Amino acid sequence: MRIARFAVGEEVAFGVVEGEEIAAISAHPLLGDITFTGARFPLLDVRLLAPIIPNKIIAIGRNYAEHAREMGSEPPVEPLIFSKPSTSVIGPNQSILYPEKLSQRVDYEGELAVVIGRVCRDVSVARAHEVIFGYTCANDVTARDLQKKDGQWTRAKGFDTFCPLGPYIVTDVDPSDLALRTLVNGQVRQDSRTSAMIHDIPNLIAHITQVMTLLPGDVILTGTPEGVGPLEIGDTVTVEIESLGTLSNRVTARD
Repeated sequence: MRIARFAVGEEVAFGVVEGEEIAAISAHPLLGDITFTGARFPLLDVRLLAPIIPNKIIAIGRNYAEHAREMGSEPPVEPLIFSKPSTSVIGPNQSILYPEKLSQRVDYEGELAVVIGRVCRDVSVARAHEVIFGYTCANDVTARDLQKKDGQWTRAKGFDTFCPLGPYIVTDVDPSDLALRTLVNGQVRQDSRTSAMIHDIPNLIAHITQVMTLLPGDVILTGTPEGVGPLEIGDTVTVEIESLGTLSNRVTARD
């Protein structure tokens, strides 16, 4: 099932994508059984939004060995976790705002995102699948120069618009070996598979929930493969993940 959050005029709703249409549902999909309202809209007539606005975003650093090496370090023994604020989330076709006054190097990082479906703490690896609602595409946009300057990642990862998500949450896919590509202006910059993760999704969930409680709608960014690089104002960056769809955003100047 592909679940989208969308706008028609000033109205915002959730729906299930069926072919080239979206069938509206009556409530947030994490609140209970999905009930259709009977309203249907052509996809071309709606504006897709970020499919979820999470309470928190927990991200994983250096979870692909070659990316760790391109950043000048060895892969971490344990998952390296950090967070991004919910205010960094934008949806498909919304603009990534380049903060020129503060940063001169903003990078793309295409990633698989996991959407949590229930309150969970101290989850075992064997039961991790029980707390997952679905998966979507993400871009962990990073002010690389500020990351190096600060020595920690909060400012570099936390700008408004630095976490595009979408286009849908897909609930019925095996995420263990999906093709993942990032393109800038149509040119492939990252080309890998989720099977190259050092720490897989069940282990990530087990590790994170030893530290903190995850809530329905929380998002885990599972790390980016090698090939990260800079964006410029005017660029269009696209994250494509097999079976999940395509997430495109244009880079514009921040006022």
